[in-house]
Amino acid sequence: MPDVCLYFQVHQPHRLRAKQAKQEESSSLYEDRELNREILNRVADNCYLPANEMFLSQIQKSKGLFRMALSISGTAIEQFREFRPDVLESFQKLVRSGGVELLAETYHHSLAFVYSPKEFERQCDLHLDLMEEVFSVRPKVFRNSELIYNNSIAAKAETLGFEGIIAEGTPGFVWDHSPNYVYSAPGTARIKTLLRNHELSNDLALRFSNPSWGGYPLTWEKFTSWIGQSPGDIVNLFMDYESIGEHQKIENGIYEFWKRVPEILIEAGAQWVTPSEAVSIYPASEYDCPKVTSWADAERDLSAWTGNAMQKEAISALGGLESRVLRSGDEDLISTWGKLQSSDHLYWMSTKGGSDGEMANYFTPYSSPKKAHQIFMAAVQDLEQRTNGLALVS
Repeated sequence: MPDVCLYFQVHQPHRLRAKQAKQEESSSLYEDRELNREILNRVADNCYLPANEMFLSQIQKSKGLFRMALSISGTAIEQFREFRPDVLESFQKLVRSGGVELLAETYHHSLAFVYSPKEFERQCDLHLDLMEEVFSVRPKVFRNSELIYNNSIAAKAETLGFEGIIAEGTPGFVWDHSPNYVYSAPGTARIKTLLRNHELSNDLALRFSNPSWGGYPLTWEKFTSWIGQSPGDIVNLFMDYESIGEHQKIENGIYEFWKRVPEILIEAGAQWVTPSEAVSIYPASEYDCPKVTSWADAERDLSAWTGNAMQKEAISALGGLESRVLRSGDEDLISTWGKLQSSDHLYWMSTKGGSDGEMANYFTPYSSPKKAHQIFMAAVQDLEQRTNGLALVS
């Protein structure tokens, strides 16, 4: 029986409103605060609060044998603070249990490494500072937005002091490498890479309640047997936290499933380990990944965010503001620019068809990719105008 590493991503973007507000509204100039509040309240009630309570109970019941990891974006914490401080308190209580490891990421859940290594590093530092401020923890393992990864990103994460990094384990990229082992990027000295077992992870996150899926219905007995039949040292189950109760609905039995799986796997002889434990326990072999990978869509590359002309224009316009915005020294402008960098804004512009297009449509708050692009570009162009004429810090 291999060990199991469970990790969840917690993220909420700042959604934009179609009609811009007056300049006096400052940092909320482009945000649809009511929509943000509405979605957060729903996800808090369906997922965050009950899932936190459930996993806290399992940590306590197992006397620490059950462990897991979370990465919580800076934009999510901002919304917790503004709309649902009870949710933030619930996460703090869960972390204090000692059974949860927090991971680092870019503060704004951005694609900064794609267009600005300097901005990437700035956001990593911001997120580390936030974790210390909110949870009194400084993470040791890094999770890039959307699991975006290649050799260069692993090397950069090592220079930032991280001991581990998480990546997608799609067969099209790992070839003969099983995701159930620990790896290291060529040229790195210390940092180790954990590859997501995409099949078993997506069974839980995407296919759990799909009656047309061959594994339906997914019982804890069936899933435990699949884990037991998996070769290797460790099975990495990485997914969105919102898959519990939000994407996979409560009425479909997702909570009943998660209430049993930790205990059943412990009884079967599996050990639950956190990412930092995994990179310290297991030996690593080389995993050469020069091409950028991600955990999104069928291609598992950057096409979900950079695949059409609208997305490329948005990235160019956003990156073009970096120097002027940062040199302004205006904290409100810098924060607003950061919020616009969340990968969600680009994802909502995707024009892919098939199941990938259905996934984008499920998450988007806008009527079409074109509308998402129009609203986003209006905000970026207005932000650019706001920087004109400012006294810039040298």
